Amino acid sequence: MVRLKKQSLVTVGANNHANDKNPDMNNPINWALIGASNVAREWIIDAIRAQPASYIRTVLSSDAGRGAAYARENDISAATTSLDEILHDDGIHAVYVSTGNELHKAQVIAAARAGKHVLCEKPLALDLVDAAEMVATCRQAGVILATNHHLRCSALHIAAHEKLQDGTIGAVNAVRVFHANFLSDALARWRLNDAGGGVLLDSTIHDIDILRFLLDGTPTHVFAMTQSGRRSRPPVDDGVMAVLRFPGDVLVQIHGSYTVPNAPGGIEIYGDKGALIGRDCMSQRPAGTLHRRDADGDHDITLQHHNLYHYALGRFSEAVRGRGTPAATGDDGVASLAVALALRESALSGRQIEVQRP
Repeated sequence: MVRLKKQSLVTVGANNHANDKNPDMNNPINWALIGASNVAREWIIDAIRAQPASYIRTVLSSDAGRGAAYARENDISAATTSLDEILHDDGIHAVYVSTGNELHKAQVIAAARAGKHVLCEKPLALDLVDAAEMVATCRQAGVILATNHHLRCSALHIAAHEKLQDGTIGAVNAVRVFHANFLSDALARWRLNDAGGGVLLDSTIHDIDILRFLLDGTPTHVFAMTQSGRRSRPPVDDGVMAVLRFPGDVLVQIHGSYTVPNAPGGIEIYGDKGALIGRDCMSQRPAGTLHRRDADGDHDITLQHHNLYHYALGRFSEAVRGRGTPAATGDDGVASLAVALALRESALSGRQIEVQRP
């Protein structure tokens, strides 16, 4: 492990109970970043540090030079190329896994067996059986596993869920999601290859998760057609049109793409008494508008926007300390992956697919 400077954020001593699996509010939650990623740099580092008594002790990168530079740039006191060093450090309580999707399973299982709580990027894995094994291992080890599905942490989606639960628009009939954008060259390098999984496993999986959150269920059957070759190298998908059937005979349409510049993002939920219309609400930004439409016209719904990742890390930290559950659990990660893989199977086969879960 490369020490870059003296650890000044927290001193782990006898009174800190650094080996406790569930630190209380008087003791720190010390983190390791498994992966020197852009998403950690842009969102997660700040979100961890925004929580009470939460500190980042080290970052793992397969490239020692890159890891050291990343640590310096982000004021992290150490960098390492060894996962074992992190796993054997009793002063680390939680890890954030944002490495390549194909690495998630081994790293999450190793962390769980070492007693570390885990926040893992989506998709949990590229295979459904692997994802289920990750959840089972964390459960057996008694550690928290959360999936980094950020959209359900949006103030807009939380408000929409509340409106659906109180019957504001009556029984839901249909939903339309539009989540299309244009992926930059820097991001396209890994997101649009076999390991990244294409738009289905990288972006549409978020749409699946927010639909499961809003509708309190998982689709039973799906059908999809995909595009490839505009931003990706065939056969990796870079666009999708999908139809999903949720319990209660609710039909959902999704348009996802990495090839459409300047497209708005939004969600429309249609009930037998009205509709909820969300605009500019399918991103990491704390933004968007929500209104209800009924026979009397449009009615704005007041929102108090907040940082989505601060909310997610707050929920995770509370769960680690024994209070509540993460915003998106490991089980949520398995469910969203199951639907995304069913959509991929549908696109490849040209058939409607029944969603299976192990």
